[in-house]
Amino acid sequence: MTPLTTSAFDLPDRLAAKADPALIGDDERHFAAIAESLEATIAELSDRLDAVRRAPGGKGREAMDRDIEVHRLTGRLRALRRFGLDLCLGHVVRADDVEPVYIGRLGLTDSEGRRLLVDWRSPAAEPFFAATHADPMGLVSRRRYRWTGGRIGDYWDEVFTTEALEGHAALDDQSAFIASLGGNRSARMRDVLATIQADQDAVIRAGSRGALVVDGGPGTGKTVVALHRSAYLLYSDPRLGHRRGGVLFVGPHQPYLSYVADVLPSLGEEGVRTCTVRDLVAEGTKAGAEADPEVARLKSTVDMVKAIEKAVRFYEEPPTEGMAVTTHWSDLWLSADDWADAFAAPDPGTPHNEAREQIWEELTTILLDKLGEDEEEVSPELFRRSLRQDRELVETLNRAWPLLEAADLVGDLWSVPAYLRMCAPWLDPEEVRKLQRKEAPQAWTVSDLPLLDAARQRLGDPEAARRQRRREAAVAAERARMADVIGDLLQADDDGEGAVTMLRGRDLQDSLVDETALPVADPEPLAGPFAHVVVDEAQELTDAEWQMLLLRCPSRSFTIVGDRAQARHGFTESWLERLERIGLDRATVASLSINYRTPEEVMAEAEPAIRAALPDANVPTSVRSSGIPVVHGAVSELDAVLDGWLAEHAEGVACVIGAPDFRARPRVRSLTPELSKGLEFDLVVLVDPEAFGGGVEGAVDRYVAMTRATQRLVVLRSS
Repeated sequence: MTPLTTSAFDLPDRLAAKADPALIGDDERHFAAIAESLEATIAELSDRLDAVRRAPGGKGREAMDRDIEVHRLTGRLRALRRFGLDLCLGHVVRADDVEPVYIGRLGLTDSEGRRLLVDWRSPAAEPFFAATHADPMGLVSRRRYRWTGGRIGDYWDEVFTTEALEGHAALDDQSAFIASLGGNRSARMRDVLATIQADQDAVIRAGSRGALVVDGGPGTGKTVVALHRSAYLLYSDPRLGHRRGGVLFVGPHQPYLSYVADVLPSLGEEGVRTCTVRDLVAEGTKAGAEADPEVARLKSTVDMVKAIEKAVRFYEEPPTEGMAVTTHWSDLWLSADDWADAFAAPDPGTPHNEAREQIWEELTTILLDKLGEDEEEVSPELFRRSLRQDRELVETLNRAWPLLEAADLVGDLWSVPAYLRMCAPWLDPEEVRKLQRKEAPQAWTVSDLPLLDAARQRLGDPEAARRQRRREAAVAAERARMADVIGDLLQADDDGEGAVTMLRGRDLQDSLVDETALPVADPEPLAGPFAHVVVDEAQELTDAEWQMLLLRCPSRSFTIVGDRAQARHGFTESWLERLERIGLDRATVASLSINYRTPEEVMAEAEPAIRAALPDANVPTSVRSSGIPVVHGAVSELDAVLDGWLAEHAEGVACVIGAPDFRARPRVRSLTPELSKGLEFDLVVLVDPEAFGGGVEGAVDRYVAMTRATQRLVVLRSS
């Protein structure tokens, strides 16, 4: 970053009046100070990062604190280097202070401690987003900038008092938000931080306790709210920080995640994990759709997920007969009651596979206590090794409490009818038959993923016990090696009084073993627990899929974003009824009813399409008109429509929806209605919408596809 040598403003000739130094002179001086501070701050942070990286790594908490500091400094540097002056979103002037308060993506101070930018998430910045003429929140005026290529191409002043009209306001007949919506789409979501509306800001800044539903139709800014709320909560609520689990953001599909990938970093937050429901399970990448809707329905219930518990319990029954156990010291009797006590030993909530080591430890303790008093004192470690050599004991435990793989467990449900009937007794014989697929029980579908996830969570890692034993052996070997080193040092200490004698202490000897250097399993990044989960397009989740998210958020702190009218498989209940059924009983609903994105002309075409199937659909009210009517034509005109639009528009993105044979080209996407959900395009060409089908699913697909358009909609039919 170099000091500001050119104007931060690059206003076109048509906006020459806004270039008056009386209007922008104070801004120019402030931007010069920001540029100078940015250069100094980047240099200082770079030096601090280098120093932290050069410092000794430490162990345990020290190592974790060092890693967190490296992550924090790296993220801050990345954001500052990425944006430069366009960190600034605008400024406000308060009635009680003539000095403007400049709002930024991040906070920034100069070398003297003067606040140059206030972080958009801080309470001091709230009026920039939330003030209205009905409630100006103490503001006299508000200025918003539009940045293009690192310079300001336009700005707007909004005044809240008559005094603010006096000569220094560049008034415009459009708000910044409406003007920004008239711009072209880009491959990434347009940065709308500077143009959040008051109704959206109230939702973004709502508390994190319980579940908050953000309900709204197309174009109401639900996704904007979800993304900004993620960044805001991490900033404002210390309970949600990275050490507490952080925030998980769940989107509907990969095109959506790619679309929004650039937004969270632009808000000053890089610590939110993003994924789809498929990503939560390893098998999700290759899982296909369930061909039979009835099978999908049967697998989608909470009861079916709960059947996994009974499926695992089947493998946790203690032996009902006693047995003789041979050790190096004597033969011992292990009764059925002893087996029952050992099987009851695992701590509540311990995964099945990991609990087996606790059972083995309890068996060791029970049998060790059975040695006669006249026996010599036996080392527990030697006794444990002796027991592992009793093949009958090991095989009996393996049969009664085997190590299990999630895929095998769920596959058995679909290939062993008796097992499925035992685990899910509410299924009738025909339903059991429908769920069977003996030829390929592990040919996974999307409907299987919640069951695989529940099984994996309940079973745990079958390799965990082996890994732990290898780690314990490595620690023991390292301690033995260190003991030899210490012995040599003590032997070389002639007077026996030096500091080296401290090495005789066991605690100090153990502390010399660097256990952090020993092998450990890499944590699964999406396993949780997370402090808060944001779910977009939540109306599509089945009850079973919701269980996957509840498992990862014990606090039950959720932001749930969706539109009941866009649920492809119907959504006849209320949000509160749906959430209570799946296990979220503390929920509130906030509604967004203003459509900022979709022009009136497009909504006039889309509204009848959804009301035909869902008369009570929450269709939002558009606040703008494009002046461009919806065009109807023949499929044969597709290429001509696209070629004409591309020639007319040097920027922007179009999308063809409903033509699977159409191949994407630069600035023209090709998607199904389902994969277009959550996205937006300047031009949408809808091909044969009647072919999407009848009923709710077909109506929703048509509605979703039409409302992706921000400027122009063209509907083409084969006949």
